[in-house]
Amino acid sequence: MSETLAPVTSASCDSSAASGATRGRLARTALRTVQVLLALFYGIASALPKLIAHPSAVESFGRIGWGSAGMYAIGALELAGAVALLVPVLQSVAAMALSALMVGAFIVQLTVFDGQYAATPLILIVPLVLIAWARRGRNADLLRLLRRARRQA
Repeated sequence: MSETLAPVTSASCDSSAASGATRGRLARTALRTVQVLLALFYGIASALPKLIAHPSAVESFGRIGWGSAGMYAIGALELAGAVALLVPVLQSVAAMALSALMVGAFIVQLTVFDGQYAATPLILIVPLVLIAWARRGRNADLLRLLRRARRQA
């Protein structure tokens, strides 16, 4: 019998399964790391300046025409999304919501700021979409929780 047609042994299957499990664990760890980094970015670098009315945020929202109410609303949405990225049952929904927020940011960058930083929201959408897709199984858990809460109310 040639080497290419040799029967598969259980030892070769076990090592293949082990390497697959290791890859899966590494992928989950990498995705979780990206989630934490994005949560830190949205919570500290993006939401905080809006929530403390940093002069740069005040100026930007004044230029958009949304004023302080819009600035605080967007800051609160970003902070809520940052926290929700760290809550297992909310991760996929948070990533989808933050992606929608980034689509709006992209449009504002193009129309109000002449595309000066338009690439930033697009870059942030990529890992958010990946998180939303990879954690989509959690959406069923969230629906079960919501249905149970509604039945109890």
